[in-house]
Amino acid sequence: MFAIFLRRALVAMTVLTAGTPALLGDEGMWLYTNPPLARLKELHGFEPTPAWLEHLQKSSVRFNSGGSGSFVSKDGLVMTNHHVAADALQKMGTPERNYYRDGFYAKTRTEERKCEAMELNVLDSIAEVTARVEGAVPPGMPADQAAKARRAVMTAIENEETTKTGLRCNIVTLFQGGAYHLYRFKRYTDIRLVWAPEQQIAFFGGDPDNFEYPRFDLDAAFFRVYENDKPVQLKHWLSWSKNGCAEGELTFVSGHPGRTNRLATIAELEYTRDIGYPYLMQRLYRMEVILTAFSARSEENARQAKELLFGVQNSRKARLGGLGGLQDPAVMERKRQDEARLREAAAKDPKLADARGAWDKLAEVYKTRARILKRHGLLEGGSAFASDLFGIARTLVRSAQERDKPQGERLREFIDSNRQPLELQLFSEEPIYASFEIVRLADSLSALVEQLGYEDPLVVKVLAGKSPTARAADLVNGSKLKDVAERKRLYEDGLAAVGTSKDPMIALALLVDGDSRDLRKVMENEVEEPRRQAYAQIARVKFALEGTSTYPDATFTLRLSYGKVTGYEENGKKVSPITTIAGLYERAKGQKNKPPFDLPTLWEKKKADIDLATPFNFISTADIIGGNSGSPVVNRAGEVVGLIFDGNIQSLVLDFAYSDTQARAVSVCSQAITEALRKVYDANALADELAGK
Repeated sequence: MFAIFLRRALVAMTVLTAGTPALLGDEGMWLYTNPPLARLKELHGFEPTPAWLEHLQKSSVRFNSGGSGSFVSKDGLVMTNHHVAADALQKMGTPERNYYRDGFYAKTRTEERKCEAMELNVLDSIAEVTARVEGAVPPGMPADQAAKARRAVMTAIENEETTKTGLRCNIVTLFQGGAYHLYRFKRYTDIRLVWAPEQQIAFFGGDPDNFEYPRFDLDAAFFRVYENDKPVQLKHWLSWSKNGCAEGELTFVSGHPGRTNRLATIAELEYTRDIGYPYLMQRLYRMEVILTAFSARSEENARQAKELLFGVQNSRKARLGGLGGLQDPAVMERKRQDEARLREAAAKDPKLADARGAWDKLAEVYKTRARILKRHGLLEGGSAFASDLFGIARTLVRSAQERDKPQGERLREFIDSNRQPLELQLFSEEPIYASFEIVRLADSLSALVEQLGYEDPLVVKVLAGKSPTARAADLVNGSKLKDVAERKRLYEDGLAAVGTSKDPMIALALLVDGDSRDLRKVMENEVEEPRRQAYAQIARVKFALEGTSTYPDATFTLRLSYGKVTGYEENGKKVSPITTIAGLYERAKGQKNKPPFDLPTLWEKKKADIDLATPFNFISTADIIGGNSGSPVVNRAGEVVGLIFDGNIQSLVLDFAYSDTQARAVSVCSQAITEALRKVYDANALADELAGK
């Protein structure tokens, strides 16, 4: 599997080695404030109106757990993926009821289940604040002072806007520091589960078929948003297409791609290839082993670990594809040519003289990052303390320490404008399982010993004379932070309560806090701020050379992508862009119905009732990445024709560069969702709501 996967990833990237830096095909994760109107008209003969764009923007939602979604009825119905809903399904599950595995359907609104610590954000508006942010940082200011000044002005803007509007207001850094935009979001926190299928049909084919195509997954789920204990009444929501998707059709994706690195310099790409990704892959492999072993011990263990294990396996496979692309010399050569073009432009233009050293500065930045990577990841990144209880303890400790500081001097996560989202997570009633906590924490403490050494002074203090397993058991079993009331007491009483607490997790968070904060300062002052300044200079070169009609790297904020429903050629064979429900049954039969190709009992029982010719999954050339999961796919009329849930193997290199030769976005067809609701799950009321009845 590894050899096939890597070879395909490398083949996919070779198409990117020729040509100019001009945009390729349907490339782009576009800002709603700068949509590619001329390009769409030129390539596809379609130009969306401002009203069309506003409607799609305000129908799109972001999940705080990671992922995208959309409003699909006037009564606050939200569509997303089953794997985006997995966090909620896992939290509401019990040893007696496994909703993640078996699915859920609320036949009436009174049966809709409220989700723990779930927040949805809808982008209301965007404001340009680059001049104010940059004005607070005069040229030549030392990096540590610049970082402090930038944090202060960003905090001031966010708090001012939050107070003025009542919305969630966050400044988003674009072009790695070339621009700053203020995003204002409407927050929703009363979110209730309406429907989710069995995990086996949502992720049919499991890890073997993950990132593959053809696919046969019903990776869909529905929630409903409430306000004042009533379904929210909406002006903007997406109607359901009567005809669904069709081959050759132009489609649009409105979602929240997580992160791309397409503007990265050679120094950053080499760091990622040689140090960053290999280090991350080691962590993912280790986590996968421990989670798989824990899951194999019992059905209840498997239920507790299922969502996290899926996330780790998914991340491992995705990073493997990205690493394969960076290991292709042809890809790196194209990146070198692009960088040389920018350097030459800076060298020739006196107005860009201050940017000439930006690339060399970034090379030094990544030497520093490499030097602190391991210790920073373990301590400040928290990989040495893989425990929900430790995360709670650190939040309580730092909240108490930061509360009385001036706003501009606080850690960013503790400023006033972030208080409500923080408290939503901190006081969640999400169940915490002691045995699962101990296994994860013991393994991460063992990794701490292995990477820093048994004699490291901090390691000695952390272990307190015990083995990693014994220490983990003491920490978890001795902590009272499972009790939300205890968390609220410590949070409200602040520094006095935290400083005198006997809770072992609080003590551990206090123990490592000094070292963690020191590493954070180094990362902020010697890596992030110099990196931001250098990329801002490079952005000026790009704007001077190419203009501003382009898109920035992804930032888990709302973007618009587009592409046609079209297949591709692989190994001399044409891959059809659309699969059918009949193909699902054929795939299961071809694998002798053995896991992970076995069908849920209900799908076997209802087969005779289903129209097997119904389109199931489809692919398009839309430019997507992780975070787009759950994004709606709409047609020119703005009607839902599908639901993004994955990319194929060839798309895993899109972190670094776009290709439309074989890379494809993979979606659930709207027709399949309707057919399943009516013919398999007897969810006609939900299907009628989607149809606007």
